[in-house]
Amino acid sequence: MNPKIDELNWKILKQLQDNARESFANIGRNVGLTAPAVAERVKKMEDLGIIQGYKAKVSHALTGHQLKAIITLRAFMGKLKPFLAVVLNLEEVINCYRITGNENIVMEVVLKDQFHLEKFIDQLIQYGETRTHIVLSQVISNAPMHKIK
Repeated sequence: MNPKIDELNWKILKQLQDNARESFANIGRNVGLTAPAVAERVKKMEDLGIIQGYKAKVSHALTGHQLKAIITLRAFMGKLKPFLAVVLNLEEVINCYRITGNENIVMEVVLKDQFHLEKFIDQLIQYGETRTHIVLSQVISNAPMHKIK
């Protein structure tokens, strides 16, 4: 167990993961600390890199991105490094992982429609073989991290 994440810090992390905009006063009431004590613990976890940031959760469908897909890429010989440089600038990619196994890359992408998907895949095929999986629904999204027992 990480000594910097004690039981109180785990309780604070749970509340921040549920609602990052929750006030330190409310968190303190729920975990038995004062607001300044919560603020100090949160600041320390930020400084240590345990808390890496705060973001707004955005509905892709309501922003005009009607299609979400998981795309895997099996890079051609010598094409992985160039792809890793290019993927940073592909606006459709919301998550990208370098993985082990037959494929090298897994990407989560959001697109306007199937025509946008076709153009996007056309950009990728110079780097390797792709497989596309259309997301029908999201079962779990950004589940909070818990203490490992």
